[in-house]
Amino acid sequence: MEVGIIGASGYTGAELLRLLSRHPYADVSYITAHEFAGRKVGELYPHLWPLEEMRYEEFDPEEALGRAEAFFICLPHGKAMRAALPLLEKGARVFDLSADFRLRDPSVFREWYGVEHAAPSLLGEAVYGLPELNREALEGARLVAVPGCYPTAALLAVAPALRRGWLEGSTVIVDAKSGISGAGRGLSLETHYPQCDASIRPYGVNSHRHIPEMEQVMGLLAGEAVRVLFTPQLAPMSRGILSNAYLQLGGGAPQEMRSAYEEDYGGEAFVRILPEGQWPQTKAASGTNLCLMGLGVDVRSGWAVISTAIDNLVKGASGQAIQCMNLVMGFEETAGLEDLALFP
Repeated sequence: MEVGIIGASGYTGAELLRLLSRHPYADVSYITAHEFAGRKVGELYPHLWPLEEMRYEEFDPEEALGRAEAFFICLPHGKAMRAALPLLEKGARVFDLSADFRLRDPSVFREWYGVEHAAPSLLGEAVYGLPELNREALEGARLVAVPGCYPTAALLAVAPALRRGWLEGSTVIVDAKSGISGAGRGLSLETHYPQCDASIRPYGVNSHRHIPEMEQVMGLLAGEAVRVLFTPQLAPMSRGILSNAYLQLGGGAPQEMRSAYEEDYGGEAFVRILPEGQWPQTKAASGTNLCLMGLGVDVRSGWAVISTAIDNLVKGASGQAIQCMNLVMGFEETAGLEDLALFP
């Protein structure tokens, strides 16, 4: 199958190129990058030597549709939806890695992203691409909204508990650290090396745009409104997310929690529940599509902590997008995603 990548010069686009270069059923036939149109992949990313002679192009919907049948869109919010529309109108499959199709309510999208949605009618059609929670809906989907990196780590952490109605109250606390690549390839003072090295700091406190995405999905899982108190932090590492989710439990959950999580995730290829007493580390997930998970309950307070580690560029973005493509197209779910972590 021929696939295209719209916006292939950023970190998520580069990860798609890396992973798809060895995919058994998909070949990259079309890549775009406005700023780097005409330049070769090898000029930007020498490590992608199997594809080094490919050239970035300006996005042209008609040209794209003649070259591929499925597309990954790696553009900023607001721009991705406009690129997706002509592709969808001609019957292509679209996997959007921006936030443009994740939220169901266009007014919520406008509130958090500051722009009007160009295709509000598609928000009800887009399938939220977290396979471990939404696998059946992905089969044969036309438009997939690939989740954000922080929501992926947080939602996998709390889903089994929320499904069983174990949340006491209505609040989930998420405390998460991300590598600097999560900010994208563009330059800024906040992600400048001297600013980040040997330092860690919170940002977007109570205002991060992934909050409504988490609340939307957690509410669907719980069957009632859930509020998320989210504190993201920038950590001095290139890639990776370590997320700690906290929720107060009710309904006898402490005795059943581990067995419930093992029941829900025991057959999953990309979720690993660590033995009791072990906790995940970002390095062990680096370069993989894995979500590593540790969990425990503080019996004194009745609060649970579920810790997850993912690679923000793989399970948090490009790898998950390919996992979704595999399900949509009927390929093996693990195709192209079976690498072990890079360590140290």
